[in-house]
Amino acid sequence: MEIKAVTGDIAGIAAGAIIVTHYEGLKRPEGETATVDKALGGAIASLIKQGDIKGKLNEITLVHSLGKLPAGRIAVVGLGKQAELTLNKVRGAIAEAGRYLRGKGVTTVATIVMGAGVNGLKTEDAAQSVTEGARLGLYTFRRHKTKKSNDNSGEIKELQVVDKAKAIVNRAINKGTIIADAANWARDMVNEPSNFMTPSDMAAAARKLAAEYRLKVEVLDKKQMTGLGMGGLLGVSRGSQQPPTFIVLTYKGRTSAVIDLVLAGKGITFDSGGISIKPSEGMQDMKGDMAGGASVMATLIALAQLKPRLNVTALVPATENLPSGTAMKPGDVITAMNGKTIEVLNTDAEGRLIMADALSYAKKLGARAIIDVATLTGACRVALGEICTGVFSNNQELANKVVAAGNEAGELSWPMPMFDEYKEQLKSDVADIKNIGGRYGGAITAAKFLAEFIDGTPWVHLDIAGTSDTDKEKGYLVKGATGVPVRTLVNVVLALAQK
Repeated sequence: MEIKAVTGDIAGIAAGAIIVTHYEGLKRPEGETATVDKALGGAIASLIKQGDIKGKLNEITLVHSLGKLPAGRIAVVGLGKQAELTLNKVRGAIAEAGRYLRGKGVTTVATIVMGAGVNGLKTEDAAQSVTEGARLGLYTFRRHKTKKSNDNSGEIKELQVVDKAKAIVNRAINKGTIIADAANWARDMVNEPSNFMTPSDMAAAARKLAAEYRLKVEVLDKKQMTGLGMGGLLGVSRGSQQPPTFIVLTYKGRTSAVIDLVLAGKGITFDSGGISIKPSEGMQDMKGDMAGGASVMATLIALAQLKPRLNVTALVPATENLPSGTAMKPGDVITAMNGKTIEVLNTDAEGRLIMADALSYAKKLGARAIIDVATLTGACRVALGEICTGVFSNNQELANKVVAAGNEAGELSWPMPMFDEYKEQLKSDVADIKNIGGRYGGAITAAKFLAEFIDGTPWVHLDIAGTSDTDKEKGYLVKGATGVPVRTLVNVVLALAQK
């Protein structure tokens, strides 16, 4: 879909459909909606008076122009109460409207900059949100379908964003497209079946990104991992015939050799649980256990185009976690890259084992700060549901930046406690630490486990177990992978670069 800025009056735009808005509680059309209503002879005002248009958030009313406008159809989209409007509601509303019109077979759409000037929203921010919402909300994953679907099988080929400030809107469209497309790239990777997204496939994707966006890439093989002492990654990979990979992908935004930030992402391309095997129900969804790895790689796509003055390296330990005669067993003791020994009491708590090596590698690189992203624990999903990402940190300032960046993106997160008392649950009788801390506080004890491998570096751990995918369509989220937290990470880096 091409998105472009155009000037003029929305009522004079030739398109399959145009989008205008209405707010809950208003008795008559206002702004551009009033202009369109006048051309329609008061049709929208009449529908408002009759109660057919209420302005509730994401309400969509289709009006036919019957030749009174160049556009054949008008979608009146509700944005809720003016005083409660946010950029994230704008993202969701344009996504809902886009899918609705796509379902009607519309291929060209024009829209006002939804929300601009309302409740303090700036035109540039609103235009960026319209762009992000449209690209995210109209995302589909159909690579393996051989026939077109009967529903929503069409495609919106063009979206015109109409506003007098064309230069500002163009800049916003460019930024929004870059960020949304990066999130959609991560969605593609996570939605792939595991036989199409092995550790080697992830490494190949990293090499392709490096070539396309002029990033630096290195992929460590099993021999190199052994030399570095990556016992966590090697231990988890023992049950699979697919060789593990360790991906190092770097964006350089300034000439210094210092790595300002490491983004480490869990890359379990399929998780059966290993010897501690999961129930068969829902196991097919465990192809998405590499969402953290996909998100940190995707973030670098956006950074390479937005060019913040910061050096950022993405680390992805990638492997399958499968049971076999050579698989790691409950009770085994392994040694992580930093020399700590780990008693493995549950092989389904494998993500923290490979992340231990990734965090140790980040320390070896001398990173100034670390953010790791992982579908780490079902316990986090129990605690926060599917609404919020769990935030765990040893540095309040960095954690605040991550939470603020998520709020800006509409990717909600919530700080969780990291009291030292939780570490007691990880004490082992036979090793330095054990990989599970018992039934209670599981997301926190998993984070405390990871903290053993960062050695005081400012660090934030994002547990995206509840937010990495969704089973329903709502706003700009579509069924399947969400792309969380790509947009959050991009916002964090842009904020850090402005310091």
